[in-house]
Amino acid sequence: MKNVTLSAEEHWIEQARLVARSQRTTLNAAFRAWLEQYASGAGSAKEVDALMKRLRHVKAGQAFTRDEMNAR
Repeated sequence: MKNVTLSAEEHWIEQARLVARSQRTTLNAAFRAWLEQYASGAGSAKEVDALMKRLRHVKAGQAFTRDEMNAR
């Protein structure tokens, strides 16, 4: 495991420690979980692509007339 130095306002670090403590974890463990989620964001692009394929039947950007928009 590699060490990372993080710089932040002291009050935010203390607040984050309190939150971590209330969740029965450490700030270090919470940061590692966040970093893993953040770094795996590339996987969400695949999820968006899959969603777009499932929704390709939707006519996105279709222009409606005033009557069509007001129809109930």
